[in-house]
Amino acid sequence: MSAARAAPRPAGAAPRHFLDLRDLDPATLRRILELGRACKRGEGPARPFAGRTLALIFERPSTRTRVSFELAMRQLGGETIVLTGQEMQLGRGETIADTARVLSRYVDAVMLRTDRAAKLHELAGAASIPVINGLSDLSHPCQILADVMTFEEHRGPIAGQRVAWLGDGNNVARSLIEAAVRFGFPLTLACPARFAPDPLLLDWAAGEGGAVRVVADPAEAARGARLLVTDTWVSMQDEPTEERLGLLAPYQVNAALLREAAADALFMHCLPAHRGEEVTDEVMDGPHSVVFDEAENRLHAQKGVLVWALGAAG
Repeated sequence: MSAARAAPRPAGAAPRHFLDLRDLDPATLRRILELGRACKRGEGPARPFAGRTLALIFERPSTRTRVSFELAMRQLGGETIVLTGQEMQLGRGETIADTARVLSRYVDAVMLRTDRAAKLHELAGAASIPVINGLSDLSHPCQILADVMTFEEHRGPIAGQRVAWLGDGNNVARSLIEAAVRFGFPLTLACPARFAPDPLLLDWAAGEGGAVRVVADPAEAARGARLLVTDTWVSMQDEPTEERLGLLAPYQVNAALLREAAADALFMHCLPAHRGEEVTDEVMDGPHSVVFDEAENRLHAQKGVLVWALGAAG
């Protein structure tokens, strides 16, 4: 980050996409986190992205993703254009590949928050600029980078620290599994069998040497953990049926479950939280909760992603 302005990547150079944590090696992910921390400390040039533009495409509603990416780019000196699927020709039959080629002529990077991961990968495959995963139905890597940053601010290096996931094995859980492998921490997920993570992902984690396991008992997962993580039981593509809520009810993070964890355990939730469902007020507002530090760190972690993807750090 020594240049006054981030220079475009050389012609013909492959764009640095940020799609899933598993796509990047541990050293690269650690580098992105360090860049985010440097931005948070106010180090480096004040406006490295002057004259650069980030397109933000939202096919799903957003609060934290939109605000944090807009502020990240603007605080780094760049501009943003916000688009929705309804506003774009993409929603009227234009191919994703054609959209990618056009946007590559206009802007310097694209963040997509989408209902289908296949769209994200098709966009990246045709784009000549970086594509960033702001969330898909299968993963949420920016959120988990912020989680790792937050844990390490409070408790030091996450490598070797026991982490527990409680509830639905959803897109956030998937990225947490990938993080466990790449950052080297043991992860236990407690999920109902119906909402367990994809077995193929668990096979990948095992093949990479990850210490990832799935159990049915939430107390077993929480026992001795230094970090408890959960998410809403009803993702945007899910129906809030009584059956679904009933199956997940035993996985609520409450005071009794927190007592199973380490005495200095942290609690995280990517928000929005449905208080009284996946987590109680007592935990959300209690001394173990760092959910608002976690939310703030979306801004800083995503600055790290942008600096890395746009080549402002070499």
